[in-house]
Amino acid sequence: MTAETPNASDAAASPPTSSATIGPFADRVWTTPHGLPPFESIRAEHYLPAFETTLAAHASEIAAIANNPDAPTFDNSVAALERAGLDLDRVASVFFNLSGSNTDSELQAVERAITPRLARHGSAIYLNPDLWARISVIDADAENLGSEERRVLDRYRTRFRRSGADLAPEAKTRMAEIAGRMAELGTSFSQNLLADEGAFALPLDGEDDLAGLPPFLRSAAASAAKERGGTHAHVITLSRSLIEPFLVFSTRRDLREKAYAAWSKRGESGGETDNRAIIAEIVSLRAERARLLGFDSFAHFKLSDTMARTPDNAMDLLRNVWTPAHHQAATERDRLQALVQAEGHNFALARHDWRHYAEKLRRAEHNLDEGEIKPYLPLDGVIAASFDTATRLFGLQFEELADVPRYHPDVRAWAVRNADGSEVGVFLGDYFARASKRSGAWMSAFRSQERLNGTITPIIVNVMNFAKAPEGEATLLSFDDARTLFHEFGHALHGLLSDVTYPLLAGTAVAGDFVELPSQLYEHWLEQPEVLREHARHYRTGEPMPEDLLKRLLAARTFNQGFATIEYTSSAIVDMTLHLSNAGEDGLDVLDFEADALKRIAMPPEISMRHRSPHFAHIFSGDGYAAGYYSYLWSEVLDADAFDAFREAGNIFDPEIAARLRKFVYGAGNLRDPGEAYIAFRGRLPSIDPLLRQRGLAT
Repeated sequence: MTAETPNASDAAASPPTSSATIGPFADRVWTTPHGLPPFESIRAEHYLPAFETTLAAHASEIAAIANNPDAPTFDNSVAALERAGLDLDRVASVFFNLSGSNTDSELQAVERAITPRLARHGSAIYLNPDLWARISVIDADAENLGSEERRVLDRYRTRFRRSGADLAPEAKTRMAEIAGRMAELGTSFSQNLLADEGAFALPLDGEDDLAGLPPFLRSAAASAAKERGGTHAHVITLSRSLIEPFLVFSTRRDLREKAYAAWSKRGESGGETDNRAIIAEIVSLRAERARLLGFDSFAHFKLSDTMARTPDNAMDLLRNVWTPAHHQAATERDRLQALVQAEGHNFALARHDWRHYAEKLRRAEHNLDEGEIKPYLPLDGVIAASFDTATRLFGLQFEELADVPRYHPDVRAWAVRNADGSEVGVFLGDYFARASKRSGAWMSAFRSQERLNGTITPIIVNVMNFAKAPEGEATLLSFDDARTLFHEFGHALHGLLSDVTYPLLAGTAVAGDFVELPSQLYEHWLEQPEVLREHARHYRTGEPMPEDLLKRLLAARTFNQGFATIEYTSSAIVDMTLHLSNAGEDGLDVLDFEADALKRIAMPPEISMRHRSPHFAHIFSGDGYAAGYYSYLWSEVLDADAFDAFREAGNIFDPEIAARLRKFVYGAGNLRDPGEAYIAFRGRLPSIDPLLRQRGLAT
């Protein structure tokens, strides 16, 4: 059904597989509640045979389309592609969701075996000359195609060209080789990173090691120790929900330094899990692929199909934010250094000190302590806030489901319906960190919305890595954690509210620098007093957050934004600089390249990139955000301006604006060019000014 699945030549040669070996994947329709995958019945040994069977079936479907003796039409060529590969998509969606959120050595072995096969299969589709000959001659005017059909046709033609459909045979062969090798490298990068994260645990033995840690962090460290086993009562792992608060609160500078070193050096251990050689090869292969397609660099190739259009446009935005952020960060650094000296220390502020002293400064300036905030942000309360916001904006209703299949005991499920009771889809929440889950937070789909193959409602999952509280205690979130939950639920709504006919256009299948608009825009509602007064309630007493605390929390929204902006923007600049170069061909030393790129922008030595290259999964686990990490900032220009529409209306839940937002942003998938979609919602393109105000960087 989608282009990013499977390879005809490999699949056709595979032996037939009996239904007994593929388990529940033998069933064309799952009769489980809401059609959820029957997770409890799917075993690791089912996946490879299921992939073999469905790859072969999809290859046959593709061959039938390409060799159809009838004259090419939209229905027998483009729509036929959209109807093909449904079984393969079903196997792949279950497998790749679990390989990220609940993996083990068996699934990792399957992943290493199947990802290059799938990449070669995808290449075989897009490099098939007979198929391209059909797609390229369809006459939209002669067939009187509707607007959605024209968009699907245009997107397929774009995908074929960007995959190499117009290249000479030798170049096509090389493109397929590159795709297969890139899939192998991305898988290795991800598995190396997971191994490095799982291998580290900082034991905290005795009260001295726990110095400065508030009760919520001690509880989380105890839970982590229990999950890891061993003899230690408390450990700090490299889960962001543990490592970041440890760097904030621990008064043991030596332990902060040790933990920070492990966090910042993931992927560069020098052993089997070192990612540096992988990065050099990835960068080289991306540059080669871009040149084969006639582009100056991979960055030029990648951005040619985005809102930004060119690397220069993206870099202009990054520079326009970098300059005021750099000035602000210098001011913040001086104030933190003064605090160090006021305590009687003579050391220079280091990277492992910044968060610790920033928290002390925040307490001094805003009388605000993260430990004071967290009791008012229990996980259940923040989930309720995210749901209530969706109810007030879009009329959605949520019903938690008890007896449904789930892939881990911690996963929760909700049926989502419109105000009239009609089904929207199913939402899964997987909130807690564990060793079998990669780090970070993300949204994905077990099933995407469409109408071409019947009325298909989506099954959407949010995956987080919050530190789980001990049994019987409430999991408390920081305000940043709560923002992450709202962010990912914004992505989930983008998938849930999708309202398109063709799978290719569904949900989050939009330009990379537009896809973060729905998620980042949704964060704004968390920061509204109206939402916090209703939902920020003490986990024990149920009392609302005191008005004075709420005001202090909101007053501190732009605190430390110089640091946060530098941390993010430096990562985006290194990403873009790396992919503007052909450095990988000359035996790239990625650490030297990174250091040189940071030197040229005068990176403050007290701040590190948010994601250093050896563990920058956004850009090296796959192509999704490669030469595209700038997109968070690009989308922030959009989201800051978009929320101003509600401010201007005087109602953050204004029904008319919310209806336009659902129609043109959350529900529209890729029905329109992203610039046209934004203008349809807002009436004009955005200004950068709301972004600078939002980050406290406006002059």
